[in-house]
Amino acid sequence: MKKITFFALFSSLVLTSCVSSKVYKDLEGRHAQLQQENAELTEDFQELQAKNTQNEQDLAALKAQYETLLAERDKLQQDYTNTKKSLDKLQNSYDALEANSSSALAENSKRNRELLAELDEKENALSAEKARLEKLEKDLAARSKRIDELEGVIAAKDAKMNALKNSLSRALTNFEGKGLTVEQRDGKVYVSMENKLLFSSGSWSVGAEGKQAVAQLGSVLAENPDIAVLIEGHTDNVPYNGSGQLTDNWDLSTKRATAIVQLLRQNNNIDPQNLTAAGRGEYAPVANNDTAEGRARNRRIEVILTPKLDEINKLLQEIE
Repeated sequence: MKKITFFALFSSLVLTSCVSSKVYKDLEGRHAQLQQENAELTEDFQELQAKNTQNEQDLAALKAQYETLLAERDKLQQDYTNTKKSLDKLQNSYDALEANSSSALAENSKRNRELLAELDEKENALSAEKARLEKLEKDLAARSKRIDELEGVIAAKDAKMNALKNSLSRALTNFEGKGLTVEQRDGKVYVSMENKLLFSSGSWSVGAEGKQAVAQLGSVLAENPDIAVLIEGHTDNVPYNGSGQLTDNWDLSTKRATAIVQLLRQNNNIDPQNLTAAGRGEYAPVANNDTAEGRARNRRIEVILTPKLDEINKLLQEIE
């Protein structure tokens, strides 16, 4: 939303053709800051994936600790059993000696008391270890449940993005071969539309066929309100030769991205807060600018669809 406000203000200032150098530089700085924020959001997503991996490693460590504690408990149980056998044996000896001498009886009684004390100590240790093991089992079960939930949410979002990609492919099938592609990578869906489908050379006014393609795109986005939509404008490296409102390719790419946002906003079922416009100029090419074909591929609008991560963030916080 901040980026939309920025580009609206920027367009307004550029239209006046009386923009001061300082205001222009301030806007350029703001634009760079928004690009940095976008990069930071991407980094946050990668950090969340790294945290999920770390939590899985922690779970494996807890399971290993759990197995170790089980072995220690079994050893204590064996010690307890052996001590109990010794006590039974001494008790039998006590019964036999009781009839023979009072001194032997006293010694045997002392030994029995020592064994009873040892037995009590081992029982207490075993009880404490059982309590610790039960707590560890509960903690392990709780963490496993959270990780299962997290994996389920991630899988559901991946499935949703795959379904979204298929829906877009079906909705935009009439524009295949006209410079429009739909693909899924890195958990996101990318809709790329070459400028030949949308704009005339040097213009940011969307043509009739381009409007139809954007309307079809908007109909799918309206059915997916939990998807963040980033519209990026791109150009080739040929310097902008126009005059008046725009000064360079970066201005042109920004204006074209904003034009697509305005078309999407005509669909009242799309939440404007989900929309972000950005101009990338000539600095993110997908092909070599040395050929006409490569330059044509670089002149494009990319619509990047990203799932919102609020639910994943909440689960990660609960696991920590």
